[in-house]
Amino acid sequence: MKISALAVLLACSVPGVSSKLVRIPLEKRSDEELIADIQKRGHIENVLSEYSLRGATDKQRNLKEENEVIKDYANAQYFGSISVGTPPQSFMVIFDTGSSNLWVPKVGCTHCGNPFFGKKSKYDHEKSGTYESDGKDFEIMYGSGSVSGYFSKDSVTVAEDLVIKDQAFAEVQDAGGLGLAYALGKFDGILGMGFTSISVGGVPTVFENAIKQSAVDMPVFSFYLGDNGPGELTFGGYDASKFEGDLVYVDLLAATYWEIAMDAVSASDYQAPANPDGSPITAIVDSGTSLITGPKKEITKLAKAVGAKPNFTGQFTIDCDKVDSMPDIVFTIGGADYTIPG
Repeated sequence: MKISALAVLLACSVPGVSSKLVRIPLEKRSDEELIADIQKRGHIENVLSEYSLRGATDKQRNLKEENEVIKDYANAQYFGSISVGTPPQSFMVIFDTGSSNLWVPKVGCTHCGNPFFGKKSKYDHEKSGTYESDGKDFEIMYGSGSVSGYFSKDSVTVAEDLVIKDQAFAEVQDAGGLGLAYALGKFDGILGMGFTSISVGGVPTVFENAIKQSAVDMPVFSFYLGDNGPGELTFGGYDASKFEGDLVYVDLLAATYWEIAMDAVSASDYQAPANPDGSPITAIVDSGTSLITGPKKEITKLAKAVGAKPNFTGQFTIDCDKVDSMPDIVFTIGGADYTIPG
């Protein structure tokens, strides 16, 4: 199955985009690395028991242009590089449209990696000349658990030369709640790209501050996820060379998550049922996970329609040898069909 995807997200409505782009590269791992990682996870499970992380293998939720390279880990985590402080301290973060806070682990953080695998970079505010103390408590809950720490302020640099000054973020002291996904993951922290309305503490997001500080030309960012090759996160617009045809604009249901209405979901003889009250099927465009999630009953029916089987994590997977014979999965959004081909 080969898919290249472009998602363009606008912080507000704009008539067009013709601005300088800030590019953040994204990379994807080979299938061989993914297979080796699955084997490694089973081998080291007992080693991780000291973290009380057994069974939490993925993040699950209830429901000017700059470019940033985004890397892929285990086909479930796309991440790229930022730096915090002066001089800059570098971190790999997940750019997550499903949350709105930036956090990185601090020096002395509990459950923040292991010296032998999953080692994390840690922020030391004593080494930054632009650090400002805040001290208010911070805690954010994800599907697999929470991370906690306290707020601080510092300069944040994205794509080497886009600098956001006085950005509020969290120094995390305990990341144990994120489980195995964090203990083994290649990322250090999370950079939320949702709206400030759902930001813990009500602090402005990195992208909102980039707009306010005129660090980007347009209030637009976009993700390009390559087909077994590099991808890209773009601040300040989108790269028209990454797609063919016209963009389809879809209204947001609320300025919270990137929540949209879907017209339909179908595969073979499966069709997602309409809501009894006539309200639309809703979905969140969430870059923090590469999985398709939904109500268990409907996902089970969809999986059956395409021949997917549950694996040891509870996720449905498809036998690679049978991909060519599986039916297409079609998501209809804004009157346009988006097909995951067999």
